[in-house]
Amino acid sequence: MKNNHQIEQKNTLRRVASASFIGNFVEWFDYAAYGFLATVIAVVFFPKSDPLTALMATYAIFAISFIFRPLGGIFWGHVGDKFGRKNALSWSIILMTLATGCIALLPSYQSIGIFAPIMLLIFRMIQGFSASGEYAGAANFLAEYAPKGKRGLYTSLVTASTATGLLLGSLMAAAMFAFMSEAFLHEYGWRIPFLLAAPLGLIGYYIRVKLEETPEFLEHQKNSNKENFPIKALFTQYQPALFKAFAVASLNATAFYLIFSYMPNYLATELGVNKSQAFISGSISLLFYIAVVFVMGKYSDRIGRKKMLLWAGLSFIALTVPLFYLLSTASFIEMVIIQLMFCTLLAMNDGSLPAYLTEQFPIQVRYTGFAFSFNTANALLGGTVPFVATWLIQQTANTLAPSILLVIVAIFASMALLERKSHHLINAKA
Repeated sequence: MKNNHQIEQKNTLRRVASASFIGNFVEWFDYAAYGFLATVIAVVFFPKSDPLTALMATYAIFAISFIFRPLGGIFWGHVGDKFGRKNALSWSIILMTLATGCIALLPSYQSIGIFAPIMLLIFRMIQGFSASGEYAGAANFLAEYAPKGKRGLYTSLVTASTATGLLLGSLMAAAMFAFMSEAFLHEYGWRIPFLLAAPLGLIGYYIRVKLEETPEFLEHQKNSNKENFPIKALFTQYQPALFKAFAVASLNATAFYLIFSYMPNYLATELGVNKSQAFISGSISLLFYIAVVFVMGKYSDRIGRKKMLLWAGLSFIALTVPLFYLLSTASFIEMVIIQLMFCTLLAMNDGSLPAYLTEQFPIQVRYTGFAFSFNTANALLGGTVPFVATWLIQQTANTLAPSILLVIVAIFASMALLERKSHHLINAKA
């Protein structure tokens, strides 16, 4: 009987892991596809007379979707805290999937004129709104299902899923540019990643609706300690925890986008590195990060989340400027090694982050607190990193300027971690 129970428990954890992985994977697969195919999307959805303006408008549509993330965090957090993590995760992925599928079927500017970019904007906003429940919801789901002493290891799967989606999306886009003609790419090819993402999302929905609600949430439903409006409770009762969660999430937002989204362009544009070399080094970095983040998550279960996050923050403060300086004269092998060092610091931070954020809030506001703090940090810092970093270099004429941005945010996160603990932490190594 005991063996049957253990087998069922393992099967449940496997299904929970799959359900948590797939939503973030789809989100970042779509993100990578949109980013790498931006030049093609610009031609499809905007007039061909001004390519630069069309490309800027394409990036603007991507950036606008980030504005809806904090609002989505409040909405999905409310659903997750009031009606269950399973309900929030099921409905968020189906909405995200429908929006992604609709983008794949949109007609071009040449077919319907100005309505093409307007519809693209609408569906990207829906994607941003729905995706804002994914990372926080998946982390909460895994944290509340994880065996005792393994919360860091299990929740690091959420972090790995984002990097896996980004890696495969970028590899697919690169393959499309290599093997498809320009005419086919503009007419049909760009639609393929979005069409692939849609059935993956439906599979994720199916897996999620078949799961049971987390045992911790079911137990919580039996007592009277419930919040009718979790976001109101956050701002009236849990301000210190909310501020700390935002500060710590800010380092993830800044470093992740700087290292994985901005770095390839920085190497090619500012340092004159061959674009193929920049792409290869970025792909190697992502593979390394995916592997190391599990190690860091497991290690956080042993020594505590706060220590891991502090080590990461202090290491970013000490090493970021020197590593950026070394990049300017590095050979290809040296460049890869430097990027792997950055990935190690980021994995140290991100392997601990999901568990840490779930542990900042009691169960009645946990989903909302995580989702709002994380998505606000991403909206304010993550999505703006490439623009701000480029602007800083233009203003200062110094290629080290982006490193200063990362150091400032690392100082902010580290100082927040050194503040006195919140009284609302759940029982964990925090």
